[in-house]
Amino acid sequence: MDLAQIFSGFAVGAIVGITGVGGGALMTPLLVLLFGVAPATAVGTDLLYAAITKSGGTLVHARRGHVDWRIVGRLAAGSLPAAVAVLLLVSALVPGGLGAAHRTIGFFLGFALLLTAAALLLRRRLQSWARSRRRPAGDRAWPTVLAGAALGALVALSSVGAGALGVAALFFLYPGLAAIRIVGADLAHAVPLTLAAGLGHWWLGSIDWPLLATLLVGSLPGVWLGSHLAPRIPERVLRPVLAGMLVLAGGKLISA
Repeated sequence: MDLAQIFSGFAVGAIVGITGVGGGALMTPLLVLLFGVAPATAVGTDLLYAAITKSGGTLVHARRGHVDWRIVGRLAAGSLPAAVAVLLLVSALVPGGLGAAHRTIGFFLGFALLLTAAALLLRRRLQSWARSRRRPAGDRAWPTVLAGAALGALVALSSVGAGALGVAALFFLYPGLAAIRIVGADLAHAVPLTLAAGLGHWWLGSIDWPLLATLLVGSLPGVWLGSHLAPRIPERVLRPVLAGMLVLAGGKLISA
């Protein structure tokens, strides 16, 4: 196992444990820019990595009653078909399949990183704006399905968006819902989405299993440590730093 990859997994896991976001947004560009992993392989490997690491958090939220399964079902009704459809389209239309779509996947990865950085920086303003424009309860089903479809397509191509962008979308759609239930629903939805997209990448041959195992060796203790450090580190310091890193990585990937 590569010690640098183990350490990278530990560092990303610690950031996820402290901030609750940043897994795919940091891990995938790290694999591409630092370790030279092909974009399709980095995305596919990170998707299965996310499905495994987020399962534990989902179980905790579910046991505490923080998951609104109706919202999860609506998101999944849009995201799962969209993720599968996007992967099939890319594999069918791009000569050589996902492995040859380096520029396309790199562009979508960079775009998703910039969107995630904006969501991190503007989170509180977005929440306030959404709460000031509450909608009637009956008009949220189809918008939630459509939001899920957009997330599914983006996550399948970039592995980024299931966290910060999913939370931002739910704050817009359900401004009256408690923040902990929004986080719980977003986390629960991320598990089947990343699993389905990751299995699609596996079927198309873009998973590096030894790399996945190496990342998990570092990230699982990192998440545990970060979760314990979270109360001691001010979020107002971490979020701008994380957003700045995402902007730099996203700009580099788009211009590559």
